Amino acid sequence: MGMKTVRKAILEHIHAAGRGQVFTPKDFLGAGTRYATDQALSRLMRAGEIQRLGRGLYYYPRTNPKLGIQVAPDVDQIAQAIGRRTGSRMVPSGAVAANLFGLSTQVPAKFIYLSDGRSRRLHVGNIEIQIKHVSPKELPPGSQTSAMVLQALRYLGREAVEAKVIAKLRAALPARQKRELLQDARYTTDWIAEAIRKIAGRTSPTKAGTL
Repeated sequence: MGMKTVRKAILEHIHAAGRGQVFTPKDFLGAGTRYATDQALSRLMRAGEIQRLGRGLYYYPRTNPKLGIQVAPDVDQIAQAIGRRTGSRMVPSGAVAANLFGLSTQVPAKFIYLSDGRSRRLHVGNIEIQIKHVSPKELPPGSQTSAMVLQALRYLGREAVEAKVIAKLRAALPARQKRELLQDARYTTDWIAEAIRKIAGRTSPTKAGTL
């Protein structure tokens, strides 16, 4: 496969994903060899199509339409790209998850992620991401979205998970993710299972464990 063909395949992938996405060379395994992929990414970077955030991390920049300035990459996009690159799961800590869902206005000083990969600290621009290794059984169960919701609810605590929080999460999640959330919450504590039942718009009790 020629270099131009590899470059075209990568561009099509990037454009399909849309602006604001963070990529790693692993995301383009089907485009060509690793060498050809690295060369194509370097050329796209020099051409201003993408930006390099760090070793093996690339950003398809987006601009704020009102202000006309470039928007910084999303922290969770960076973390998930690192997870894909290293083949490890990345789940935001409760404070980070609450912030990502807009349930907390407090921006964490450090963005902490739990992972079954190795512990490390990464700086991307002025963003610090701290990855903490935990055993796989310590990671929240289910899909990535379910894990984020569970982390956010635990962080906020029973008393703070009121109607406004429920409504915000209900509006944020599409029907498919609500169904997944109900399935993934089967073995969580009673109060979290009840909150998830409300988020999913169910009127019948959700089976919960006693963890």
